[in-house]
Amino acid sequence: MSTDAHRPASRPTSRISDLLPPAADTETPAGTAAPAGTAGAAGAAAEVPAVETTARLRPVQDSEPAVERTTRLRPARGDAPAPARPVPPIPASRPARPLPPVPSAPPVPSAPPVPSAPPAPPAPLAPPRPEQSYGTYGAYAHRTSTAPPETLVETTTRLRPIRERRVGRVVAAGVCLVLGLGLVGGAVAGAVLAATDAGGPTEPEGYAEARTLWHSVPVDTLFPRTLAGPGTGPGAADRTWTRVVVAPDAPCSATVLPKSLLTALQPLGCERVLRATYTDATATSVITVGLVFTQADPTATRELAVRSSAAIGADAPPALSAPGTVAARFGAAQRASWWTRALTDLPVVLTSVSGFADGRPVTRPEPAEQAMAAGQTSAPAQAGLGHEAKGVADRIERGLRATVTEAAKDPE
Repeated sequence: MSTDAHRPASRPTSRISDLLPPAADTETPAGTAAPAGTAGAAGAAAEVPAVETTARLRPVQDSEPAVERTTRLRPARGDAPAPARPVPPIPASRPARPLPPVPSAPPVPSAPPVPSAPPAPPAPLAPPRPEQSYGTYGAYAHRTSTAPPETLVETTTRLRPIRERRVGRVVAAGVCLVLGLGLVGGAVAGAVLAATDAGGPTEPEGYAEARTLWHSVPVDTLFPRTLAGPGTGPGAADRTWTRVVVAPDAPCSATVLPKSLLTALQPLGCERVLRATYTDATATSVITVGLVFTQADPTATRELAVRSSAAIGADAPPALSAPGTVAARFGAAQRASWWTRALTDLPVVLTSVSGFADGRPVTRPEPAEQAMAAGQTSAPAQAGLGHEAKGVADRIERGLRATVTEAAKDPE
């Protein structure tokens, strides 16, 4: 009977002997004597105690003595499991020798526990780091500190490379800026100095020459014998005026000047007054025109020119009559319309007054601006006396400016 009948159908593979190939069956069949030496071998084998330290799932049968040599109970940490060495079978021809006891594998020593490191003592507080200067940090160097000294490391990350500074461009830009400021400052300083030296705004061209025209220019130049006025009448009708009489120059007084204009000129200084009387081609209207020369400076002249007509032309100028002429009956009662204008660039004020040549009195005289307005039905407006006064004054002003221009070109 074979010993295989005593073996279980399934056997755990935890025993190393199960992994070995089956050895030759040395048992003697029933009724057959065992060869010599076999019993001794079996007895010797039976005397060997079975030592097994491998964990088993079930106990080993007593009828199956087996010797299992295990080199390692379990793999060491980090090592692959070592293969078990097979036990060679005992040859049958040799007498069985008692097997020495199989020493058990020494237990794998476990790693000693790593002692935990004692907690590190708290580091001493570092001295405060200065914010502005590294020299301040040096004041803390003499203090004892276990912490390593701080190292100044720049960790700023730049997004783009720094442009190379070009000294030439910077210097050129600075020079241009300085030159520009110098030019502007020089221009301003020159203007201020010029105004200071002149005592005010510079005089317009011919301003000084105009002061002396009243005695240095012939009367026919200032008051031509004939004045042409194309388009100066009502409805753009042409006009022509002829000089009737010229008065000698006179000082500024209420006899030759209206009251409002005389009051305005007294603070400025009134030099002289020139007057002449003209008549139209039909001899139905007469016009007295005057030139008033002042001693005002350019600033005062401009201020006088911007005043309203109520300040310098509120009253009609006196009329100049001449016996034996069409202007013989031209007096204060015959004044119908007047015009007053102060020039802005010359020290001269122009005045003119018109009326009827037949001596007809006018109860309500009107300024030329009002008499020339559309829709006026008064006698001066319908007779065109406003146009007559303004037209003669405009022609005298043109001649005066032409004379001043010539005098400025040839002062001698």
